[in-house]
This record gives sequence, C-alpha cells and structure tokens, in this order.
Amino acid sequence: MAALREALRAAVAALLLLGWGAHGLYFHIGETEKRCFIEEIPDETMVMGNYRTQLWDKQSESFLPSTPGLGMHVEIKDPDGKVVLSRQYGSDGRFTFTSHTPGEHQICLHSNSTRMALFAGGKLRVHLDIQVGEHTNNYPEIAANDKLTELQLRARQLLDQVEQIQKEQNYQRVRGLG
Repeated sequence: MAALREALRAAVAALLLLGWGAHGLYFHIGETEKRCFIEEIPDETMVMGNYRTQLWDKQSESFLPSTPGLGMHVEIKDPDGKVVLSRQYGSDGRFTFTSHTPGEHQICLHSNSTRMALFAGGKLRVHLDIQVGEHTNNYPEIAANDKLTELQLRARQLLDQVEQIQKEQNYQRVRGLG
C-alpha cells in the first residue's frame, strides 16, 4: 500500500510539473471570426473538447444561452497541417480525436451562422474546455462497466497516469527538452 501511495504522489507531482490535463477558457468572436488554439500533444493521445456558446443580448447587456440554429464548426489539424477533424456541431458540443503525430495541433472554432440576426449585437461567447490524455477517461463509467472495486479503479487511474507521463516524457525527449 505504501508503494501505491508513493506511485500516486510521483504521478501527481509529475502531472503538476507538466501542467498537463485539462484547462478551460472563454473567448468572444464575431459572426465571421475564426479562433484557433495550439495544443502540444504526444502521439496516440486522446483529446476531448467541450464547448458551449452564449449570445450577447443588448437589452439585458449580458450573455444569454444561444438560440437554436446557431452552431460551431470545429477543425483540427495535426503538426503536418493534415485535417484530423472537420465537423459542424450545435451551439453546445463535444469533439474528440486521437493524435497520431506528436507535436503542435491546431484547434479552430468558428460560427456556422451567416445571419447577423442570430448574433444580436455581433458578440458570441464561447466557453471551451480541452482535456488531454487520461483526463478524458470517465472513471465512474469504467468502474461500473468493468465492475471494479475502488482499489482496482484507483490502480487503473494510476496506470493511466503513468502511461500518459511516459508519453509526455518521450515527446519531450523527441523535442530535445528532456
């Protein structure tokens, strides 16, 4: 049990040092604007993004939930510029992909609206949460499906964390940073 605790401490410390996992943000865009983000990702790593949109309401001077019919287009390119994902989603959505090439992946979002009336003031707020690696796993669901005890589930989480740390370390070695 002491070895398990020590492995957990080491995994958590490494993840904190790497600054890896999940992060959320929001940004504002106009009707025709496209916003892109760069995410450095090791190879064979799952990435999941969740987003939701809000429209600016002039009368209340606040952001309100988006109207039906408004959606987002998500496009993801790998470090070689190859399109990994290009898809239309609704005003709230989730996208996932697995990297097959290590390096900087470009994640771009833009509204699929062509009617300024939907924008009521021209501002759209997009909340975006990107989760990388083992943070994309739904452990309560895994425990239920695989009928795992609490200890077995914790061991699974630790193994996933160690695997993700190894991928990140290998990626940093390839980049010449480690």
